[in-house]
Amino acid sequence: MASLTLRAITKKFGRIPALAGVDLHVADGEFCVLLGPSGCGKSTLLNIVAGLIPQDHGTVMLDGESVDQLPPRSRDVAMVFQSYALYPHMTVAQNLGFGLRMRRTPRQTIQKQVLEAASLLGIEGLLDRKPRELSGGQRQRVAMGRALVRRPRIFLLDEPLSNLDARLRASVRLELKELHRQIGSTIIFVTHDQVEAMTLGDSVVVMREGTIHQNGPPEKIYSHPADTFVATFIGSPEMNLYQGRLVQKAGNSHFEGSGFSLPLTGLKSGLPTGEADLGVRPEDIGINGSDTTGLEGCVEMISDVGSEKYIHARMGQERITVRVPKDFVCRVGDVVPLVIDPHRVHLFRKGLSLDVY
Repeated sequence: MASLTLRAITKKFGRIPALAGVDLHVADGEFCVLLGPSGCGKSTLLNIVAGLIPQDHGTVMLDGESVDQLPPRSRDVAMVFQSYALYPHMTVAQNLGFGLRMRRTPRQTIQKQVLEAASLLGIEGLLDRKPRELSGGQRQRVAMGRALVRRPRIFLLDEPLSNLDARLRASVRLELKELHRQIGSTIIFVTHDQVEAMTLGDSVVVMREGTIHQNGPPEKIYSHPADTFVATFIGSPEMNLYQGRLVQKAGNSHFEGSGFSLPLTGLKSGLPTGEADLGVRPEDIGINGSDTTGLEGCVEMISDVGSEKYIHARMGQERITVRVPKDFVCRVGDVVPLVIDPHRVHLFRKGLSLDVY
């Protein structure tokens, strides 16, 4: 196991910037998830850590020592790609032990470590099969096992679950989390799936256009987004976000939106007046409550997802999505009172959380 420190990592492909001064520290034994949309630089960063491509500027450090001058095989990291990259003519056992054979590891040691990895992943019964005889989930376990059998300092996983169907992905996510608990290794996991990030990561690094927007535990990323990008990228359905102004009325702050006004009674005094954005998550909005805030929504659509419903309504001139229990009854065209707790809203200015700003 090892800690990872990245200092001012910069990379361009021609004139196109891929990474712009990325700083990151991953503690020994941590499960760190790099999350962001396609093209944000996640995989490029992973490849730089592995030594597969060089950075233009900056330093990669393992356990406090620079590895910039080391080739990939000398960095002692293992990478699992989106494609399983298994050798089709080899059995599972041969695939698992291939990396060790290339390092001229003694045969008995290879057999021992292959059996240990297979047992940990539950694929002992597949060792004599070829990849074409395996399901997608089994192939993914073999790809993980090929990295695991080497016992590297760091595991680098580049969207390893993206080729699996939704049900199998959920199952393998649980297995991967349990595997990390058992081996305690440092893992860097790349994904654009926020559910994977929030369920797997000890820490989540949200990236966009080659920069880190926020880094922290999943609950902090969700509850205290640093900016409007993080706020709307994390959460499904995404956060309701409105442009407007903060004003003072009778000693209290109010948010004036497009066709609606929300009193922010009880929030800390001294909120700066002027242009601002207000965000509120669908699950933080009450409906048909007794303590209304004078807000109403005209129901335009209802999404029933089984365990709950989402009400899509018009509030003033803005659209709003509200999560309600599955037994809540309403119809398109109904006007329902909305309750928004001021302590559950998020306020932003120039794209940044007011706390950060």
